[in-house]
Amino acid sequence: MDNVFLVISLFFPRIMLIIYYFIHSIPTNSVPFFGDVLLTVFIPRALILIYIADNLGTGSAWFWIHLVIAILVYLFGGNKATKKWGKKKS
Repeated sequence: MDNVFLVISLFFPRIMLIIYYFIHSIPTNSVPFFGDVLLTVFIPRALILIYIADNLGTGSAWFWIHLVIAILVYLFGGNKATKKWGKKKS
């Protein structure tokens, strides 16, 4: 897998998947095309984790970095976390 893809997909997963699709550089994987499209739209971080697991394995540092970021985004991203922790808009 390309290191540029792995680094930028930490911050912009959906955009990187779309860019790599249009330049025909999507990593080899076992997900059917329909699954690629649905996961890109709804859960791009999960699709990137599948790509990493297929190509580099689950023992790769990249897999664990992406997994930790996915968990942090899920827990601390969005309006629900903002309301939970009491942060107010200025």
